[in-house]
Formats: sequence, structure tokens, C-alpha cells
Amino acid sequence: MEDNRNILQYDVIVNNMTEGILVISFDGIIKLANKAAQRTLGFKKKEIIGEKFARLFFDDPRNDRFSQTVLDAVYDRDKAHHSVVPYYAGDKVLHLRVLSSFLIEDGENLGVIIVFSDLSELMDLRDSVKSMEKIKALNDQLEMRNKLLSETFGRFLSDDIVRLLLDTPDGLRLGGNKQKLTIMMSDLRGFTAMSERMDAEDLISMLNHYLGEMTEIIQARNGTIIEFIGDGIFALFGAPEPSDSHAADAVAAALEMQQRMKEINRWNDDRDYPVLEMGIGINTGEVIVGNIGSEKRTKYGVVGSQVNLCGRIESYTVGGQILISSATKELIGAELEVAKMMHVYPKGANGELELSQITGIGAPYNIHVSHTESIMQQLESPIPVRIHRLDGKHEIAKAIYGGITAVARDGAELETDAEFEVYDNIQINAGGKLFCKVTEKTDDVYCLQYTSIPTGYAEWLKNSRN
Repeated sequence: MEDNRNILQYDVIVNNMTEGILVISFDGIIKLANKAAQRTLGFKKKEIIGEKFARLFFDDPRNDRFSQTVLDAVYDRDKAHHSVVPYYAGDKVLHLRVLSSFLIEDGENLGVIIVFSDLSELMDLRDSVKSMEKIKALNDQLEMRNKLLSETFGRFLSDDIVRLLLDTPDGLRLGGNKQKLTIMMSDLRGFTAMSERMDAEDLISMLNHYLGEMTEIIQARNGTIIEFIGDGIFALFGAPEPSDSHAADAVAAALEMQQRMKEINRWNDDRDYPVLEMGIGINTGEVIVGNIGSEKRTKYGVVGSQVNLCGRIESYTVGGQILISSATKELIGAELEVAKMMHVYPKGANGELELSQITGIGAPYNIHVSHTESIMQQLESPIPVRIHRLDGKHEIAKAIYGGITAVARDGAELETDAEFEVYDNIQINAGGKLFCKVTEKTDDVYCLQYTSIPTGYAEWLKNSRN
């Protein structure tokens, strides 16, 4: 009676175990398969008990590894076996952890006991962890790549453009859209002549320092640098990141750029580099902005008549001057300090264009630059000079003659029978090539603003006045 109770308890324990248990005799007959084994292996009790293991499992080649593990336990009786193998139960794939031991009675091995548990959830979790680790590694690589791209392309493109290319799905797509924004163009006065007399290494050092300082200011005011054109800077405000204050931001940046020229020139003076003077033109209008070019060569840029007009406005500036169009001025809510108004007739424009010379902007910017007019000193007698009119940056071969009647630190008065228009560019032989812009005309006297002074000018003026 006690033996029957022990057997019953044994059956209850075995059948309620979560692990599958098979008992197989050495002749390959399955003697026991608990409920977990039947459920896991996909057999009913009457289908598996008393059957040969080989008949049930050898016909499915997908379960060869499971079968081999059991056979190893049957034929290699000197040790226990342990392995993790796949098991196919219909369309479902399980991952079984299989342990084998021996059925021993009176010191004799009568068969093997196979204990197996389903590790599929753990394997899935392990695979998920591995996948997460792979994903993290890929993300780390992607982050490193993007950082490298940002740092590399950031030297050639603005941060906003780099973000547009990397973060926007269609960032590299050719095309653009119409948008109202503010355009800035700046240029160093007399840089071409300066480059002819400077050592190449010094010139690049000076130029890189200047452009670096200007870039810092433009980007701090939400500007996007499209490109450097030699010594010139072409920048946008209001794209690719839209802004309601793009006009005011551009003017504030321009004022800070002119303020920074004092520090730049102190840096230049310490290295015996020449003094730099910069003119800035600003215009606001509707343009087409986006990726321009071909599949092989693309750039983020802007096109339209308003861009060309900005270039014209910049060409009217002299060193230290900021000129803005009326379209830009109308968009600025902050109070502006206007040194003077100008009316010009640029090529390609419909009629007269009103420009304002800006020397300050009020709250919330509160930026101001000093503006002092040069004082002309009349000469006892005119200094005769030979003059060439400039077409762009190229001189027209025909010489014109006249006389300088008054001089200032950065300008002169010129008498000549030749006809010049206000804002014409001319070149005078005065100790070298003295580049000037006509700023005012009264009768036969022209007021000139120097845009590039040759190194021999001071000595030439001294000798000419004696």
C-alpha cells in the first residue's frame, strides 16, 4: 500500500514538472514521457509511450540535432550530456536545453533520463538584447559619422545647412521654393590691389582671420553663409531656418561686423598687415532658395533679382559703411540710426533706389558704430593726376587728367573736365594705384572716397605738396 502511494506521488510530481522528462531504455523504447514532454514534443501519451524513439523522431530531418543529442546519451554511457538545440513542433521552432542522466537500478544502467526545458523566451530575450546592442553600436557609428560630417562639412557649410542635409529626409533633393528673406553681401575695399603686394602666406593668414571673425558674428545672429567669394561674404538671414526678424538680424550682424574691424586691424597691426576696411550691402526680397545644381554637383544657394540688387547695393559702399534697401528698412521694427540717405540708379533696377546708411539699431539689439566725416584740407595748388575709369574691377585704358584740390585722411576733392557719375569707381596714379569712389558731384568738383590706398601714397602726397 505504501509502495502504491509512493508511485502515485512520484507520478504526480513528474507530471506537474515544467520540464519535459523522457525515460528511454538502451534498446530505444520510450518508457516515460511526462505531460510537459508530450506538450513540448507535440505527442499524446498513447502516441509516445512504448514507441521506439527512432520511429517517432528520425523522419523529420529538421530535428536531427535533437535526435543526435538523445542518441549520444544512449550510446555514450560514460558521461552525462548537455546541449541547447532547436526543436521543430509543427511550424513552431523551440530552443530546448537538453540534459541527460542515467536510470540506475542496483548499480546497473538501465537507460537514460532526458530532461529538457524550453528556453525560447530566454533565447528571444537574448537575441533582443543582442539586437539592442547591435542597434546601439550602429547608432554610435551613425552618431560618429554625423559628427564627422558635421565637423567636416561645417567648415564649408553653415551649421543650419549641415543639419538640413543630415536630418531632413529630402535634404539633398534638388529644387527650391520662393521665400522672402534678407541677403547680405560684404567686401573688403582694395583687396585686389592688396593681394598683389602681399606675400601669399601672409595674405591667406590675414584673410582667414578676418573671415573667421565675420563668420562667428553672422552665425550668432542666425545668418547662413552661402559662400566666400574671395574676400567677399555672401550670407542669408531667414533661411534655411525661417525667422520673423531676419531683416533686423542682418542689420545687427552688419553693425557688429563693422565694430569687430577695430580688433581685426589691431591684430593685423601686430603682424605688420595692412588696415582693412569693409563695405556691407543688405537687401530684402522674395528669392528662390534651395539645392541648386545637378546630381553630380549641388550647392545650397539662392537666386533671383533681389540677390543681384544686393550686389549692386554693396558696390555703392565705401569702407566702414553699411547700406540697406528701403525693403529691408521697412521690415525692421527697432529704431535705426541713419547717417544719410542716398538715391541711386543701379543697373537692372526699375528706376530710383533709396538706400540708407545705417550706424545703429535700437532695442533689443542696441548696437552702434561711430561715424565721423573726414575734414578736407584745401591745397595751395592742385596736384595734377592721371585717372582711369573702372569697369567693375578692370580699368579702362583711356587716361583722363585732372587735379586734386583738397585731401582728407580717406578721401579727396578732384577737379576734371571728365564726366563721372556718383558712385563711379576710378583709379588715380598717386604713389601707386589709388582706388576711389565718387561720392558727390558739384559743378566740376568731385568728392572722392578712398577704397584702397597704396603704400607709396603718403610719400607721393608729401612730395607733391612741396
